[in-house]
Amino acid sequence: MIEIHLYGKLRRFSEQKSPVKESVMFMEVFDGDSIHSIVSRVGIPLTELSSTIFLNGEYSGLNRAVKDGDRLGLFPDNMILAYRQYFKKVDNE
Repeated sequence: MIEIHLYGKLRRFSEQKSPVKESVMFMEVFDGDSIHSIVSRVGIPLTELSSTIFLNGEYSGLNRAVKDGDRLGLFPDNMILAYRQYFKKVDNE
């Protein structure tokens, strides 16, 4: 299972929509899964997703592989990381 934390307007894709509580969902991980495939299975349109994606606390790209036990943080297009030049982006490209 992967733990997915949704922020901002992406919270509507989980059961917990209250702005004062964490919006977390859990999803099964399959061989070959990437952040992109997880986002697709959740049903989040790529047009609503920002480049602010964190996998296990690391700034990540959509092509990065995911595995069982990972923690994924997804932010919407209107919540962009302001100082991303200070974060090394990790991706599987």
